[in-house]
Amino acid sequence: DESLRRILKLKFNAGLFENPYVDAKAAAGKTETPDAIALAREAAREAIVLLKNDGALLPLDASKIKRMAVIGTHASDTPIGGYSDLPRHVVSVLEAMKAEGKGKFAVDFAEGVRLTKSRAWAADEVELVDDATNDKLRAEAIETAKNADVIFLVLGDNEQLSREAWADNHLGDRNSLDLIGPQNQLAKEMLALGKPVVVLLLNGRPLAVKYLSENAPALIEGWYLGQETGNAVADVVFGRANPGGKLPVTIARDVGQLPMFYNHKPSARRGYLFAETSPLYPFGYGLSYTTFDIAAPVLATPTIGLQNNVKVSVDVTNTGARAGDEVVQLYVRDDLASVTRPVKELKRFERVTLAPGEKKTVQFELTPRDLSLWNVDMKRVVEPGTFTISSGPDSVKLKSVTLTVK
Repeated sequence: DESLRRILKLKFNAGLFENPYVDAKAAAGKTETPDAIALAREAAREAIVLLKNDGALLPLDASKIKRMAVIGTHASDTPIGGYSDLPRHVVSVLEAMKAEGKGKFAVDFAEGVRLTKSRAWAADEVELVDDATNDKLRAEAIETAKNADVIFLVLGDNEQLSREAWADNHLGDRNSLDLIGPQNQLAKEMLALGKPVVVLLLNGRPLAVKYLSENAPALIEGWYLGQETGNAVADVVFGRANPGGKLPVTIARDVGQLPMFYNHKPSARRGYLFAETSPLYPFGYGLSYTTFDIAAPVLATPTIGLQNNVKVSVDVTNTGARAGDEVVQLYVRDDLASVTRPVKELKRFERVTLAPGEKKTVQFELTPRDLSLWNVDMKRVVEPGTFTISSGPDSVKLKSVTLTVK
């Protein structure tokens, strides 16, 4: 009923019961308007997650670049997802980099690697490109990159490699989280040239990019960024925007770590011989071009009743030299319960923009439902005891206080 109520409310608000038919020409004229394009660009910018930035390689300084090599099939052929509509124009990374370099630096392109023979999401068969073709493409990319001051490498997957399976002859899952095809080999060849390499991932599922994480100086998770992909990437790469996105999932080191999620039970994560139990990147993770300090949460009162709310304040300070966004995350752990509870659960978060040196206090309020559980009698209850309340920039780097419920 609640789901139906939301749909009907949307239709009422849209006036569809009074005017169920629209003017198709008028509707077409209201798509891809300047404000809509600007919103798409903003959404893409804010979704970008900076995973690694050794030596502050990013943002790039265009005045110090003479020639950039843009490498990767999806630098020019942009994946935007199988459930996406078809925009009138998708700005590719290559297009945006050429626009960025106009009058400042040259941009060369090489495909480097080709993943599938088609990107048709609905096609039943998925055919990988043969090794001989990719060997040739990789050799061409190496020659192109040799002339560059900086290499911008676009890797990941596409709509055929990240999709749902709906029949025996239409598969979508994979038994590996690794990059498809010789993408790691291409990355090794690019890094071997000894030039600055920025790697952008465009993909529809979390990938176990252990090699890139260990070896690439700069690594960006872009997911599918939509029609303004290229412009948003350029905004971040050249510092007009400071990345502030956070991972909405945990990224595993390999398929053997699955299932991998932050809110696991205390006895989980036993692991395997010769392997780590920590993820490659934790839930909520994301870097910035500036630095932040998030203080431990402050409780309005250290003790509350079973049916009481508690207000929580968290100070966050931009300790760096650039304006930027930080996502203050608030986690709760039930320290001792009648049924097993997760080691932590995200209950609140807020994205804030801070100037250099600026400090802000973020206010949250936790309710009895945030502290409740389903007991052995399948009743939702709040049990007396202590709760660990934690704040931080991700699900690992946390500072905590104790709340007592009586």
